Amino acid sequence: MQTIPSFVYLVPVVMLFGIGNVPGVIVTIIFALPPVIRLTTLGIQQVSEEVVEAMRAFGATNRQLLFKAQLPLALPSIVAGVNQTLMMSLSMVVVASMIAVGGLGQMVLRGIGRLDIGLAATGGIGIVFLAVILDRLAQSAMSRRRSFAGVAWHRRGPAALFTAFFRNFQTSPAGHGGLNNSRQKLATNND
Repeated sequence: MQTIPSFVYLVPVVMLFGIGNVPGVIVTIIFALPPVIRLTTLGIQQVSEEVVEAMRAFGATNRQLLFKAQLPLALPSIVAGVNQTLMMSLSMVVVASMIAVGGLGQMVLRGIGRLDIGLAATGGIGIVFLAVILDRLAQSAMSRRRSFAGVAWHRRGPAALFTAFFRNFQTSPAGHGGLNNSRQKLATNND
């Protein structure tokens, strides 16, 4: 996917920042950021000219065009870019462990250095499980967003549970509890 090997990113960052966690984060960001930039740009460019022309005809500003039309229509491509960025950053874990970054990558590197296959496999399996979990979370977030398309905010998520609870509580039939029934009981007790 990228033309420059991941080890090449280590040299200038180590020369500027030394070794440790901060240079590892910088190297990972530099290595993993291009896919999301590339796929976001691609998604925005693939928005049909008819949509852009219609937005312009209704007097939309550049900001409105970007946030109301181009970004929502490019969202599948953006999510694919975020997914690629997550996978690229996880692939950099072992390489970043060479500059004293702790974590699962260091476990893999230590296992390889000691010829301890169990230690290396444990770290590698942990990285793979983390990658699978992050991939599934990104996919479920995208599918959940599609399933709620066109649904008002108060009809989804925690707000939906809250409003549904009180809607059911207030409209319960007489004799089955609820707010209306308790008001009737108070009225009969006061008489």
